[in-house]
Amino acid sequence: MSTGMNTPDYQAQHKKRLSHMPWLYFNLKPKLLSWAKPWQEQVQAEFMALETVTFGQNCFIAPEVNLFAEPGRDIRIGDLCMIAADSFLHGPITLGDEVAINHGCSLDGGRVGITIGDQTRIANNVTIYAFNHGMQPGKPIYRQNVSSKGVVIGKDVWIGAQAGIVDGVTIGDCAVIGMGCIVTKDVPDYAIVAGNPARIIGDRRDKV
Repeated sequence: MSTGMNTPDYQAQHKKRLSHMPWLYFNLKPKLLSWAKPWQEQVQAEFMALETVTFGQNCFIAPEVNLFAEPGRDIRIGDLCMIAADSFLHGPITLGDEVAINHGCSLDGGRVGITIGDQTRIANNVTIYAFNHGMQPGKPIYRQNVSSKGVVIGKDVWIGAQAGIVDGVTIGDCAVIGMGCIVTKDVPDYAIVAGNPARIIGDRRDKV
């Protein structure tokens, strides 16, 4: 007969699985949801007690998320959003409804902020920075003035793994950002971009 020390902790493993693959949370059977939902309510309540953050209805936020939102640098998260483990978010950031941020992403809103539209999906290890350092000669980079224009990402955008988006960029609705590309200029609605720097290689409307 197994002892408590030898009994596999399936619930802990399931929490780890959900934290790295949070889309699974939205398809849990009632038996699993009976402990997962109170767990999520507790995780989100702790974040709200510590940081200037609000969550919409029925979100999943991995407890391993590094979420920082000082007063004036709020993070506002819409309904049915999911943020996976080991991601870093520093406000100001606004997420619409049904936004997914997968594991290992890094988002910093700078002074102006990052806005992400409904149903946008962000793959793992994406970086989005809404600020930049000056580069004037004769002064170390860390002593340069910091500027911030903000980043705006539309609705129903797909951002591939390890992509980077720099300050001042606007990405239109329904665009696709290819894996590993660096976006330095605005992207039109429905455009498919790839490369470093990113360039337009197609249009989603041609994929029907």
